Amino acid sequence: MAATPAAASSEPVYRILLIEDDAGDALLVEELLHDTTLRFELTTRTTLGGARAELAASPIDCVLLDLHLPDVAGTAAVTAVRGLAPHTAVIVLTGVSEAQAGTEAMAAGAQDYLVKGKVEADLLYRAVRYAVYRSQTERASSQAQATRLRAEENARLERGLLPQPILDTSTVTVTSRYLPGGAMTLLGGDFLDVVEGDDGLLHAVVGDVSGHGPDAAALGVCLRIAWRSLVLGGHRGTDLLHLMERILLAERGSHPLFATCTLLTLDQNAGAATLHLAGHHEPLLTTPEGTRELAAAHGIALGIAPGLVPGQRSWPPTVVPLPTSGALTLYTDGLTEGHNGAKGERLGVEGLLTLISHLPQADPAAHVDLLIKETHDLNAGRHFDDVAVLRLDWGNRPRPR
Repeated sequence: MAATPAAASSEPVYRILLIEDDAGDALLVEELLHDTTLRFELTTRTTLGGARAELAASPIDCVLLDLHLPDVAGTAAVTAVRGLAPHTAVIVLTGVSEAQAGTEAMAAGAQDYLVKGKVEADLLYRAVRYAVYRSQTERASSQAQATRLRAEENARLERGLLPQPILDTSTVTVTSRYLPGGAMTLLGGDFLDVVEGDDGLLHAVVGDVSGHGPDAAALGVCLRIAWRSLVLGGHRGTDLLHLMERILLAERGSHPLFATCTLLTLDQNAGAATLHLAGHHEPLLTTPEGTRELAAAHGIALGIAPGLVPGQRSWPPTVVPLPTSGALTLYTDGLTEGHNGAKGERLGVEGLLTLISHLPQADPAAHVDLLIKETHDLNAGRHFDDVAVLRLDWGNRPRPR
């Protein structure tokens, strides 16, 4: 590898790969590069095969490419290099009688072409800088486009994961939040929903599909829509969960995804809530006396053991008496799996309850927003999973503590 002497530190160092099998031409290119004011690191390879290994091993800013190599020739060489390094600048080196080959190479994806024997230092200097600038601009544009498409996809999925409640006569106040986690705000499969059935009862679900990305998010949307349709169709409890699991198994395809969820039926007239837990944790009950975790029977997560006969996959109901006024909070584990400040340990349910007890009085929406913010701040970015929170308030709104 050849390199220029140290130059002004403000100038970038161009990592240049020369693919040239003629030793004389390679030496000429290296001498021309030294005659420019470019700061560069030069690596030379004589075949496309050798260049392939170099492009895979380290990032390259610019490839100087001869069109007549032992293992590839013509525009096929340009196509091959662009395939190996789509965002790397390519400048083709042609012979005096190959002007047409140069324009064809640019049509195949090269940024520029230079004619051997007619290249001066100033021309090479401008060609390298312009080609690298153009390739960097194309890369930035491509990344911006990918980010925009990802944001649009996330927005569509998020609308499916966080729907509008269907409420007719219910006086329950519904507060829901969904916060994606992971790199580039990648959505996961957390989902929630609330509907009022024809029976006058309020039905709610919070769930979490394993994994992240569009497959998990799409399955979360599918399960959420299926749950809403099945509830409005009159399905309840264990029957509902069996049907949701059948849909999950059909929709997940070859992906080994499973889902946890909590089903809740709120009967204000009877002053009771019925819970079904499928591998999910218990909701929190807030009353004027404070907030605590409800005790409830557990069942297996959906899709985790599809080989079991229906009788072995049971989701026993738990009926919980409710006060005349209070709040139930259902959530996914992104709220509790983060770190608890400088202690370095997981926040957990106990830590969450302690945090809630110290939060100031606030209306339900402000309280949920503050709770999510405080858990995020405590975590300090060390672990951030998707967070879905659903809070149901009835009667006189209690003070969370």
